Amino acid sequence: MKRQQTQLAEITTAMPMTRDCVSDIRNIIVLARRSVVRHINTTMALAYWLIGRRIVVEEQKGSKRAAYGERLLERISRELSSEFGNGFGEPHLRNCRLFYKAYPTEAEIRYTLCIKLSWSHHRLIMRVPEPKARRYYLKEAESQEWSVRELQREIRTFAYERVVANQIEPDGTADNERHELTPETLLKDPCVAEFLNLRENLRGKEKKVEKRIIDHIEKFMLELGKGFALVGRQFRIPVDGVNKYIDLVFYNYILRCFVLVDLKTAKLTSRDIGQMDAYRRMFDTLKRQEGDAQTIGILLGTEIDEPEVKYSIMAECERIFATKLMPFLPTKAELQCEIERSCRRTNLKKRSDKPTKPVIGRS
Repeated sequence: MKRQQTQLAEITTAMPMTRDCVSDIRNIIVLARRSVVRHINTTMALAYWLIGRRIVVEEQKGSKRAAYGERLLERISRELSSEFGNGFGEPHLRNCRLFYKAYPTEAEIRYTLCIKLSWSHHRLIMRVPEPKARRYYLKEAESQEWSVRELQREIRTFAYERVVANQIEPDGTADNERHELTPETLLKDPCVAEFLNLRENLRGKEKKVEKRIIDHIEKFMLELGKGFALVGRQFRIPVDGVNKYIDLVFYNYILRCFVLVDLKTAKLTSRDIGQMDAYRRMFDTLKRQEGDAQTIGILLGTEIDEPEVKYSIMAECERIFATKLMPFLPTKAELQCEIERSCRRTNLKKRSDKPTKPVIGRS
């Protein structure tokens, strides 16, 4: 979830003055500090990229053997360290070289330097092998203001591949600048929620799962996708004198719509999907305001029966999603399997004979 930012983005002589002197001075200091950090980050990242480029050019002049490159780094490190002190060891020089190889053109590095990230962020992102995935993490880390630890978790849990798995666009670029913002471009499938710390058999324990989610609501909303705000839990909807209860209700300020989440710890059935569709229609009738998009329904289940999903109304309804809840940190193989299943569910909506199958790379 994106943190609140100061209203002004840059410090200028045209900064307004309010009646609160202390608040105005505080705002000046905050903006000045941010500006200094931003310019330091940009300048040092450019310096490291130039260092990496110079190393690569020098390596290309000599032997193609790996031993030559290592001797070159050793010599450069020794001479720089004697002049500038610690900070220019061989590991750092290797990072500079990798940084340049990740963004080998001036156009790429110009875009990268526009992103307000620290060198620690870049060291994580440049190790992602897929260029489209790197662009995704650059953009999301900046726009969502991820800390280094948050970014590390997103990469480790293959957030890019899980977003792409949901997308109906055939090229699966996850590029919100080129595609209209839709649920598919924001939601992740599967939902990896190791922070819930639930390893036991969860059958019949919806209430326990719901309580753990509420206890970790900020992490859960970040994992669910972008732009979520909690509206309520066990949200009551009176229909013809009968109360219906929805486990979790969110509002997504990016999609401008309500999002209903129904927790299922038993195998998901077509009946559950039909019930969610009914809840969604009720919510549209009773709660949807002018300007809101149609309500989205998410069935968050620990077990998803593919045949049940295949022959349910979800195959034709673009506002209902079945998302696998993984309340633990999965292995790479487990995550790959779930991403492929998510692709198959998405392909039902695409009505295409050519499924999209994202491949998890190294991170």
